[in-house]
Amino acid sequence: MSRLTVQASTPLCLLQDAGRFGVRHLGVTQGGALDWVAMAWANWLLGNAPGAAVVEVALGGLTLLAEEDCQLALAGADLDARIDGEPLQPWRNFMLRRGQALQLHLRLSGARAYLAAPGGFDAPTVLGSCSTVVREALGGLDGQGRALQVGATLGYRGPLGQTRGMPRGVTPVYSDMPRLDLIMGAQLGEFAGQSLFDAFNLPWTLDSRGDRMGIRLSGPALQYQGKALISEGIPLGGVQVPPDGQPIVLLNDRQTIGGYPRLGALTPLALARLAQCLPGDEVRLKVVVQEGAVVEHQRFMTQFA
Repeated sequence: MSRLTVQASTPLCLLQDAGRFGVRHLGVTQGGALDWVAMAWANWLLGNAPGAAVVEVALGGLTLLAEEDCQLALAGADLDARIDGEPLQPWRNFMLRRGQALQLHLRLSGARAYLAAPGGFDAPTVLGSCSTVVREALGGLDGQGRALQVGATLGYRGPLGQTRGMPRGVTPVYSDMPRLDLIMGAQLGEFAGQSLFDAFNLPWTLDSRGDRMGIRLSGPALQYQGKALISEGIPLGGVQVPPDGQPIVLLNDRQTIGGYPRLGALTPLALARLAQCLPGDEVRLKVVVQEGAVVEHQRFMTQFA
């Protein structure tokens, strides 16, 4: 087994995979990589399954020391990655030789980077996944929902992966203002007409109050005119509107039920793009129909075939 020792880490360095499914009726949330697109490409670079276990690093602060020669892949945000001080560009696979240190320093573009290893990193599965959900104390290297700790060991047992390069023209660009596709929800027609115009024609600013549960958008106050709702199940990407009128986009570690009205839900591709945004960034919402979103998603997934 190849091993890496954690020499520096932060509470935002987490072991993640595709997520925990089939357990929301128990009150257990999904978890998983926030930018599933970057995770899938990191795994693709090594020939892994798209949802194999990776390390999600938000904003940098991770240093790993190779105990043996390791083949790894890095995708997602540019966090000024370096091997023994030498720059390493993301969206590629690479060798980390025994005794070398991989450092992810600070954000240059994007917000979250994903580090993959052949076959995925080893960790116990809890309810079918090793995804780390700190609030629920599930997943991670010890199954207790902890972020990567200094001195911990990351191991993998897979053989050397494929030496793939990224296909031309598919690497995401994180510098533009994203337009996030939103599938209309059942309560959309209960919002005031002016609110609907504002929601889809004015920019929204990411509030500093955000985490892996959800991201609050700041902008025009949206007015809901319908009846009070009974709590119901919340999908990934659901855009809730609490009484203050400021939408909240619900992410992987969200609660399983909620009673606020919803504009709808962001598509999976829109959520992946949102995961690379930071407080203060501006986004726009764009209404799409479900059928079109499914076709777009299927078209995107053919790249991994």
